Amino acid sequence: MQTRLRTPTHGRRSARRPVAVSKAIVTRAIHHRIGVGVTALALVAGLSISPTVPAQATTVSSGPRGPVQVFYVDAHVAAPPVKRDEIHATDGVQTLTTNATNADWAKLVMMFGGWPQSDNNVTVMLRWMRQENGPPDWYNRNNPLNNGYGSGGGAGLGSYPDLVTAAKYAAQNLQRGYPGIVAGFAASASPDVTAAAIWASPWSTSHYANGSHWSTRPVEIVQAPASAW
Repeated sequence: MQTRLRTPTHGRRSARRPVAVSKAIVTRAIHHRIGVGVTALALVAGLSISPTVPAQATTVSSGPRGPVQVFYVDAHVAAPPVKRDEIHATDGVQTLTTNATNADWAKLVMMFGGWPQSDNNVTVMLRWMRQENGPPDWYNRNNPLNNGYGSGGGAGLGSYPDLVTAAKYAAQNLQRGYPGIVAGFAASASPDVTAAAIWASPWSTSHYANGSHWSTRPVEIVQAPASAW
């Protein structure tokens, strides 16, 4: 039997021996701590500079007509205002001849003359047509303004093959020698202003008694027969 000898403690616990740790283990621990710290700093920095609104994302899916691109945008993102071009349309020959009223013929004259089909221009034209031919038969001889140019008759007693031709000749005659009336139409001047230009012009030898033979009451809208167009 072997006898184990113990070192006397003299009433105290013996001191623990230091444990040897390899340099490689210490180095790996240091590197690990440094790596954790760098990762934490990177996460904090990323959070501090990341946008509060998620970036837009796109996906592509297949639709009945091929690939479809879909955009996902955060609900708080406001769409910028979009200014769209204004589109204006005017009635053309087919529409006006289908409606076939005295107001439509007035618009035809405006169209052929290159003037606005405005309420002011149509109103003064209707009043003018009423002074030349009453509303019930404003299409008399297919010559609503009793225009002598191209109608084959002096003093406005001629006729045209149809009302479309009459509108073309009316616009051409005005452009040939009636600058005051043309200026009124081009500016969509008030009916009274353009009417004054008509009275002052040589269109009518009576000059409509300088307005005394000119009514401003509403003009009845009357449709012409299809044969007139």
